[in-house]
Amino acid sequence: MLRPLIRLAVVVVALFPASALPQGKGGGSSALVGTLTITAREGTKLPDSFFVVLYRTDNKTEVARQQVNNHGSYRLTGVANGDYEIAVEGGGRTLGRLSITVRFTGGADVRQNLELEWRDTSAPASAGTISSLNLYKRNPENESLMKQALAARSKKDYAGAANLLRQIVGADAKDFEAWTELGNVLFAQGNQGEAEKAFRRALEERPSYPVALSNLGKMQYGEKNYDGAIATLSQLISAHPESAEAHRFLGEAYLRIKRGSKAVPELEEAARLDPGNQADAHLSLAALYDAANLKDRAAAEYEKFLALKPNYPDKKKLEKYIRDNKKRESS
Repeated sequence: MLRPLIRLAVVVVALFPASALPQGKGGGSSALVGTLTITAREGTKLPDSFFVVLYRTDNKTEVARQQVNNHGSYRLTGVANGDYEIAVEGGGRTLGRLSITVRFTGGADVRQNLELEWRDTSAPASAGTISSLNLYKRNPENESLMKQALAARSKKDYAGAANLLRQIVGADAKDFEAWTELGNVLFAQGNQGEAEKAFRRALEERPSYPVALSNLGKMQYGEKNYDGAIATLSQLISAHPESAEAHRFLGEAYLRIKRGSKAVPELEEAARLDPGNQADAHLSLAALYDAANLKDRAAAEYEKFLALKPNYPDKKKLEKYIRDNKKRESS
């Protein structure tokens, strides 16, 4: 039986700003990206490969599909705003699904890692399912309410989901996962103020819970509360320094309050940790160096970006910038 190692975010928010320098027409294409990691006991035989499939929640239409090896990366393109399910398939069956809501403020790559654990190798293939691993152990009644809430959210019944989640936290105020899910649902309703309260309530119970910290920080960024986003994302990085996405958002937040010296190491770390999915960090660094009249450094960042994204729509513009500024440097 496959089960997630950690509970994954139900709301994925892409709030990365466009670079100050040339971008692809229309803000570029949007993609859902991440890695698939499946762990198992030593000696366990896993399928040679898996499929990561994206379905629309409303009509179950398949949006994208990609074959992925264990520990491999996936990239599902053409993702618009909406509610989806990510399915992991292998061995001729669906191993499980994860509901997400995608909200874009512009063309961006949105990262959703899938970390799973194969625990029961003796179970027959037909019994293989994946269920959200509850970090918080709730009683059967509240667990039933949680399942109902997630089902309601997947149907865009946000009011119904919020009502069910409030019943859970009303009965057990320590359920940090329920508070986080409530924040996700309230955000989906456009109620950012109440969503922030719910995320903060989750963090009172579990201060380093990464899902609450990540969603709160990204929401604050989207609301242009950059100081708040910096505080939240710094807390997330302190607990989870391996999060490339957190470094990227933190760097972008520093840029928005014109603290370039703080932004640079965060953007560089995002690019170092996850060069493929955080390639746009090089665009932000290039824009920063260009504004500071450090043209040679900007050109170097554009070169790094194009090495990772050779099919970038405005490639010729960036190549011209690189040629012009390299010549200026050597003259």
